[in-house]
Amino acid sequence: MEKAVLSGAMTALITPLKNGALDENGYAKLIKRQIENGINAVVPVGTTGESATLTHDEHRRCIEIAVDVCKNTGVKVVAGAGSNATHEAVGLAKFAKEHGADAILSVTPYYNKPTQEGLYLHYKELAASVDLPVLLYNVPGRCGVEISTDTIIRLFNDCQNIIGVKEASGNIDKCVDLLAHEPRLCVISGEDAINYPILSNGGKGVISVTSNLLPDYTAKLTKFALDNEFLKAKAINDDLYNINKVMFCESNPIPIKAAMFIAGLIDSLEYRLPLCKPSKENLLKIEKIMKQYDIKGF
Repeated sequence: MEKAVLSGAMTALITPLKNGALDENGYAKLIKRQIENGINAVVPVGTTGESATLTHDEHRRCIEIAVDVCKNTGVKVVAGAGSNATHEAVGLAKFAKEHGADAILSVTPYYNKPTQEGLYLHYKELAASVDLPVLLYNVPGRCGVEISTDTIIRLFNDCQNIIGVKEASGNIDKCVDLLAHEPRLCVISGEDAINYPILSNGGKGVISVTSNLLPDYTAKLTKFALDNEFLKAKAINDDLYNINKVMFCESNPIPIKAAMFIAGLIDSLEYRLPLCKPSKENLLKIEKIMKQYDIKGF
């Protein structure tokens, strides 16, 4: 049996808040805008969606809304289903399956710093719990642990529904290493500044932060690269460099939510503590760089 493949331009959705609660109408509008601007899949409740501070009910509701809005559009839903407790990750994965998600994205367990064997057992149990494609999520700068190349390939070979990894280490060498040893892996860029290098090395797509703001740019970049039109893809990647860098002037998703508010795409600029609004200096920097781009509204 061949493994499922995820590909194309995917957006790590922000979670809009209003008066301290999930802004459900605003969230649905943001997803519709992604669909209208050529995005292939949306990713609710990942890092960018403030999953670490949402309640479990809010987390599940975000998945439900994404599935409802994307129904019959051809746009897939890759639901965030990660935790530092395996049983919690399994519970979220089962919910995503029951409510119509197309795949799950599961971050490495954070804080408890499992060994490579612990990571293997965690993901093996998660994969066995649901009949959905599973994308591993490697982001050592956030989680304090990295999935080694050997562990990723071991999971890929041992679990039919583990299809690949969202690589957000920022290390292009890791992506080369992975695809040199297992070219069938679905490697997805999780670092906007190096989307083009990862795609040109054989990556299957991107899960982007910047595409919340500029979905059309990201969709075109990814399509060009997957169509082997690499010079066109590189030109867009170069054009996006300044905005990609400023989106990480403070911890994600602080800058991207500020940019979405400045652009009039969310009604209020709210975060869940301990995240807070960016400094005045960085807010001005974000606003200045945004003027370089044609930002599509609703």
